[in-house]
Amino acid sequence: MSKPIKVISWNLWHRGGALVGDLASLIDAEQPDLLLMQEAKRPLEALPQLVGGHFHWQEMQRRVYGLAFWSPHELGEGHSVPLPISPFPLRVPPRLSQILKLDGISIANVHLSHGQVLNRRQLRTIAEATHGPTVIIGDCNAVGPILLPDFSEVGPRDPTHKLKTRLDRCLVRGLHCSSARVLPRGPSDHHPIEVLISRA
Repeated sequence: MSKPIKVISWNLWHRGGALVGDLASLIDAEQPDLLLMQEAKRPLEALPQLVGGHFHWQEMQRRVYGLAFWSPHELGEGHSVPLPISPFPLRVPPRLSQILKLDGISIANVHLSHGQVLNRRQLRTIAEATHGPTVIIGDCNAVGPILLPDFSEVGPRDPTHKLKTRLDRCLVRGLHCSSARVLPRGPSDHHPIEVLISRA
């Protein structure tokens, strides 16, 4: 297998949310190849001024926050995939997945809807929009097991939210996960999760 890629995913929001200094501290401590963020605000674009690397923020419609990623590697901006919407679209803004490539692996950064039928439809949409080795990781707002054809759920099994639920997940296709753990929560109501991923 190739050298594992260390990926961290963190939903930042809780009142004021995690600040750029919290992210810089996490990067300094863990040295990830990729840090994915959900509910990220645009001022976090200042992160490379503290730790170097590359940051890209993806706006989400009718929200003050979006999806973002930081990496020490130049990855480009990636692209976004619109996801199935709620039957009450005026009440729940549309969601999307931020998709990028690292070492030939498609990585989908997600913040999915709370409805369990809807978020499974959203996962299937991401699976169909990607090809080959793929990671889907982020705040899935999922309850219970996720059964997605060709994908295995490999994220940590410990709770990832302050309410002792496991909302943050990681699924892979054509890849191996050698380690998965929950990191200290910090100022968010979610814990960051960390996975080490390599080609199977």
